[in-house]
Order: sequence, then structure tokens, then C-alpha cells
Amino acid sequence: MACPGRRNFLWFLSVVVLISSSTRAQPGRFDVIAQNAGVASMHTVVTHFSNAIFLDRTNIGPSQINLAAGGCRDNPDDRTLKHDCTAHSVMFDYFSGASRALSIYSDTWCSSGQFLPNGTLLQTGGDFDGFFKVRYMTPCPNGGTCDWQESKTEFLHSGRWYASNQLLPDGRVIVVGGRSAFSYEFIPDRGAGQFELPFLKETNDPTFNNLYPFLHLLPDNNLFVFANRDSILLNYFTNTVLRRYPTLPGEPRNYPSAGSSVMLPLDSANSFSNAEILVCGGSNKDAYAYPAGQLPASQTCGRMVATSGDPNWNILNMPTRRNMGDMVLLPTGQVLIINGAQSGSQGWGYASSPCLNPVIFDPVSSKFETQAASTIPRMYHSTANLLPDGRVLVAGSNTHEYYTFTGAFPTELRVEAFSPAYLDPANDWQRPKLVNYPGVINYGMPFSVDVSLPGNLTGDIELTLLSAPFTTHSFSQGQRQLKLAVSTPLRANGNTFTVKSSAPPSAVIAPPSFYMLFPLHNGIPGTATWVMVTY
Repeated sequence: MACPGRRNFLWFLSVVVLISSSTRAQPGRFDVIAQNAGVASMHTVVTHFSNAIFLDRTNIGPSQINLAAGGCRDNPDDRTLKHDCTAHSVMFDYFSGASRALSIYSDTWCSSGQFLPNGTLLQTGGDFDGFFKVRYMTPCPNGGTCDWQESKTEFLHSGRWYASNQLLPDGRVIVVGGRSAFSYEFIPDRGAGQFELPFLKETNDPTFNNLYPFLHLLPDNNLFVFANRDSILLNYFTNTVLRRYPTLPGEPRNYPSAGSSVMLPLDSANSFSNAEILVCGGSNKDAYAYPAGQLPASQTCGRMVATSGDPNWNILNMPTRRNMGDMVLLPTGQVLIINGAQSGSQGWGYASSPCLNPVIFDPVSSKFETQAASTIPRMYHSTANLLPDGRVLVAGSNTHEYYTFTGAFPTELRVEAFSPAYLDPANDWQRPKLVNYPGVINYGMPFSVDVSLPGNLTGDIELTLLSAPFTTHSFSQGQRQLKLAVSTPLRANGNTFTVKSSAPPSAVIAPPSFYMLFPLHNGIPGTATWVMVTY
């Protein structure tokens, strides 16, 4: 068996590699924006009030932030601390770095979630006393008093631990899978019940590898479902599998093997009809069963046009091996792959050799670019979410059963922001700024924005919409990007230009919710505004 000394040696080697390569001026920058958020975020969302919700789990003992006003949680079903005066969720102000304690009652361990059309966060499942729970959080501005509410009338049909959620065009959320839950259901239920999905049982193996299935709503209103190494196209109205896709070569990709997935941006240039799936990373098939071996992680990605008449996986190699990486769609249409490890798998203490350098994948060139490194390892239970200013919020990492601040890879309470190269001040001379814009856009209807430039117009002005996903366990549930059609910019006055566009044609293309609307000038994004996309 591998001993702790071997892991420490591997960690030492990774630091040496980092130091020796630090002179290469790799792009991007990490900044620590909070030294102690109070909780290690296992689940993260960014709200339309420009703050974030960090959510850990109960049954873990005390966190590092107390509940407000001397409040305590008395839960006889808590397996660790039945009288708990600490918080396990916070509202995080990513400008000031301040945290406000929120109150969670039942266990949210390895749960799932999604924003509803009105901006309320739906949160489902967990373990132990949270197995069947449905929770809500209606976000509010920093300084507000909003908090979690646990439903007393809604319950899941099956206990769902390690499930995935996806917002649908009609405003419902589909909840798929979970450990020993080979089915799916809807919130709100509307009397539908639950539906068996044999595909989830078929992709189960001795170490699972089909948990937190990757879900992507395609522009034909069918659901792409990926588990282990296989995928299907599901008509969720009729519970019919319409297509079985080719098996993705290589290692298992889902929990606990910890790959990640995005649907690449939908583009108005082809009427949003082309849906391409990207799956990256994963673990050796024996890594979870044999953690002492620290087996090498996957180095491959697969990309496939799921809407093609003859879909096949195109295999790409990442610069380094990676599992537990988070994939974040950037306003440029590129994909950031951040966090993770080069060996092992998900699980307490099951990974070593952290991936400190993110990479950015360009779907146009199919090339990867290695980014500047963090000094903070973020492996099991880490998250990454896009912010409206174009930074990426990076939080969490707890490879231990409880909060542990000694030894290798201690529980991580610091919060970072990663700034891609497009935020370099050298690009400020062409950075656009939205100065006039709608707060609501309606399906298929025209709208216009005014964009101010610091200097002359030197390239195209583009508009792109990005959703706010629920991020946990290396998958951002509900992540979606749309490149909108735009007119030729017309000078309104000075260096301010009017750009005309159209909202997405239907809720199938963009399920109703709040989205970040980013302006780009010559490929450089400005700060987004939140818009509600609705009927």
C-alpha cells in the first residue's frame, strides 16, 4: 500500500514543477478574495443579486462560522452534532469577501439543484435525513435576510444522493438518478410520479461510475444523458430512449471517477440547432476501489455533435491528466478547466497530485492553453463558477470526512477568483460597457443595447447569454451559453454604439430564468448585466 510519505513526495514534486515553470509567464491570475468563508463549499451558485450561495453539508460537526444572533440547530437525526450553533451554508459577497450565515436543517451532502424561472433556487436530496428533501432559497441582495426554506409538503419520490438537475422549458426541473435510484422525476411533480430509466442501471458498475449523470437539454427539447462512458437521447415526455450514442473511449467519466462536461455554446448563426457535447477527464476504472494505488487520471476529452445524423466522439488530449476538474463556459465561448487532481478519484483522501494549473480549451481551434497556477490545491468537493465581471469564483476542497486543518490537503476555507487573460488591464482600451439595456427580454422579440467603448470601434460587438448553474462534484448543472445575433453597431453618440439583437426564439433554446448578458468587443468581454429571459 502507498504510505502518506509517498503522497507528500508527489505533492513536493508538483510544487517543484510549479516553481520551475513559473518564469513562462502563463496567462491568467489567481487572487485570494477571502481568507475564511466559514464553510467549505461543496455546492455553489451565483445569484442574480451578484452574490454567491455556498452550501456544504450537515452531519459534519461544527463549521467555522456561527449562526446569526446566537441561533442553533437542534436536530435529533444529525449523526455528528445534534445541537449545532454553526452554519453549513453562507451568502458570500464576492466583492468584499464577507459571509452571512444561512440555516440548513437536513443533510445536503452530495445533493443537486437548479434555479427556477423566477430566480428562486431549488435544492433537492442529500443523504440521511435529507434523502427525500426539497428546499428553496429565494436570493436577496447583500445585507438582506433571505434564508433556506425546507418544504413541508413536497418530497422526492426516491431518495436522491448524487443526482443531477436540469431546468426545462415549461419551468419544471427534472431530477435524474442518484445512488441506487435508476429513475427520474420532476419538481413540481404535477402528479407525474417518477419514471424508471434502465440506462442508469445498465451503466452502473461495482464502483458506481454513473452518479451525477451529465444532463444537457438539446435544442430539439430532448435530454442528452451521459453516465459512465455511455449516453442516450431521452424524450422525457414519453420516457422513450430515442438514440444510443457511441461509447466514449477511455476511462469512466462520472462520479466517483470525476470527469466533467459542458454543452458548447449554441449559436444563432445556425439557428441554435447545433449542439456539441464536450466531456473531459475522469479516473482509472480501478481508482476508487484501490485508492492506495493512486492510479493516473484520464488525459482525454471527447467532443461530439449530439444533434448530428452520424454522431461520433472526437478524442483530444489535455496538457495534463485530470479528474475532479470543473468546466466553466467563458463569455468568449472558450471552456475553462480548473481544479482537480492527476491521480486517484473522488472520495475522502482518495486523490493526490493536485492540478494547480487550469487550462482553457478553444472549441474553434481544438487547442488547450495552460494557465497560471494557483498555490491552493482544490480537489474533492471544490467548485468553480463564472461571475458577471468575467472572473471565475473558486471555492471549496475538503478531502476529509470532517473539517480538518492539519496534515496533507487540509479543509480549504479560502476563496479565490481566477481572472482569465481577457481581464488583463492591457485589454481595457477595448473593453465594452453596457450603458443601456433591458432587464427582461421576451422569446423571439427584438431588443437593443447601448455599448460604450473607451476608444474607437476596432472590431465586432457581440452579445452572449450565460446561465447561472448549480455547481457540485465537477459538474455545473444547467450551464448554458447562447451567442446571439447582432446588427452592425450604429453610433449613438461619441463612442457609444447601439446594437440590435433578438431574444432566444423559444424556451427550448433558453429555459426561462435569469441569464448574464455579456458584451464583447473584438473578443474582449465587458461586465455582464442580469436579464430575465421569459415568455
